[in-house]
Amino acid sequence: MKEFINRRNFLQTSSALAMGSALAGSGLFNSGCSAAADSGAELIKAACIGIFPRDISVMDKFKMAAAAGFTGIEPNTIKTSEEVAEYKTASETTGVKIHSIMNSDHWRFPLTDNDPEVVAKSVDCIKTSMRNAKELGADAILLVPGIVTAQVGYAQVYKRSQETIRTELLPMARELDIVIAIENVGNRFLMSPLEFAQYIDDFDCPYVKAYFDVGNVTRYGYPQDWIRILGERLVKVHVKKFEPGREHLAFDPEDRRTEGIDWPDVRKALDDVSYKGYVSAEVRGGSEENVKEISARMDKIFAGENPIPEDEFVKEEE
Repeated sequence: MKEFINRRNFLQTSSALAMGSALAGSGLFNSGCSAAADSGAELIKAACIGIFPRDISVMDKFKMAAAAGFTGIEPNTIKTSEEVAEYKTASETTGVKIHSIMNSDHWRFPLTDNDPEVVAKSVDCIKTSMRNAKELGADAILLVPGIVTAQVGYAQVYKRSQETIRTELLPMARELDIVIAIENVGNRFLMSPLEFAQYIDDFDCPYVKAYFDVGNVTRYGYPQDWIRILGERLVKVHVKKFEPGREHLAFDPEDRRTEGIDWPDVRKALDDVSYKGYVSAEVRGGSEENVKEISARMDKIFAGENPIPEDEFVKEEE
């Protein structure tokens, strides 16, 4: 990659990608970045470890997951060998697979920080996450690639994150056969689906893919649109903003301010790009009853239905 991204080059790249995506959607151009439609794509129901009560053991969390109908769990980075063994036993005993590791220190120690010591700590945690994944039978880790701040500009985050991933992380990812799954999140970075797709494509590597969070784009886009553009780059999916215990904004296709999600179209979009894999609930949990309700609502999402009861919808005020 060039030493810097100037405005003209960035606009040219974005325009070219937009044209390529449009042609791919029309069936007139095959860039290798789109996936053929396949109705009935298999989705696997999973949960982030945070939805379970905090005051119970790892084994009890896995048992609760199994009882609620979850077949996968995504833990955070596990720092000790004793905890790794605990998770491994819980997974083997219950049959609930650990499918991914959510890297835990990329916020506290951003991968694109100005301080090399902070970056080193970030790299160390990511490598720990990859070792966790290998030991526990997961195939990916979730990574927030950097954070745009007043001190670290957008172009710096783009360049630094790609360089560090290439030089410090990809060698281990290849060795361990673990995918680095880049997540869209509130880090002021990768703010459009076209740019997210380009960022992944820049690596030209099967070990860098997209971890798409449906709920994280609702303020400035439509998740079904992102899914269709990301296509075969998708390796994992998070869902949120459907859980009980909070008010949900009603989806209104005429109101671009709404955070309401058109869940049936999101489900259709996953089919359109032939996504087959884990969909994890990343929501606030609590009691066992709450966990079971989250699972039941995910069943509705998978069935192409709206998971939220009408009495939980609210309209955004003018």
